[in-house]
Amino acid sequence: MKQAIKLPNLGFGLGLRPEHYESILTTKPDIDWFEIITENYLIPGGKPLFYLDKIRELYPLVMHGVSLSIGSTDPLDKHYLKQVKELIERVKPKWVSDHLCWTGVQGHNTHDLLPVPYTKAAINHIVSRIQQVQDYFGQRILIENVSSYITYKQSEMSEWEFIAAIAEQADCLILLDINNVYVSAYNHHFDPYQYLNDIPIERVQQFHLAGHSNNGNYIIDTHDAEIIPAVWDLYTHACKRFGDISTMIERDDNIPSLDALMTELRYAREIRGC
Repeated sequence: MKQAIKLPNLGFGLGLRPEHYESILTTKPDIDWFEIITENYLIPGGKPLFYLDKIRELYPLVMHGVSLSIGSTDPLDKHYLKQVKELIERVKPKWVSDHLCWTGVQGHNTHDLLPVPYTKAAINHIVSRIQQVQDYFGQRILIENVSSYITYKQSEMSEWEFIAAIAEQADCLILLDINNVYVSAYNHHFDPYQYLNDIPIERVQQFHLAGHSNNGNYIIDTHDAEIIPAVWDLYTHACKRFGDISTMIERDDNIPSLDALMTELRYAREIRGC
């Protein structure tokens, strides 16, 4: 087994959102780091990059993409990769991540994070593509488990076995989204604790926490609400298993004040015992 080279823990962060740009610059809140959505900063010039340049002088940043489409059968988008690499050179993030999914086919972007079948053939395909991306960026990337609402009859293994195999064979790291584990476990009736227990400890670099919408028979990962107690319980278990892992909270809709998000972040610190 290859030895993962994990990066230093950054502490507790938030997703950087335009609603909070001014508050961050004026109050300099007690937040350890920020995660940016890569695609929000690929257009040259404008206010997003103006604020990003100012905020990156104050806080460490990581980049989190939604368009790599690593599971697609389309060729890797060289223009997109070039844009991301240029942003990496500008921002100098601590690391770069994207999702273990596909987002489109035949050049059409669905703007959704779609699951892949958990097969050996899919592992080989995705591992090759991750290796190409890592070679181009000159660094390991993190892959994130997505929330899902369908399964494939072709699947040959569990999701956690699939992501673990890809991380080992591609020699990449894992962004473990605790809320996504909970959402998918609820939707597909598996044990979220078994999922965490079977993910290789040495590959996990970052945690995501978020809220979701419960529709009774299914849950949608909406990032528009507070984190629920069951997800906090799962995070507590993750902290015990994986140890000192960089943790951040995502909020993409119904965005509250920075103070409200910092209250949740302080609770994450308490769980970790920091």
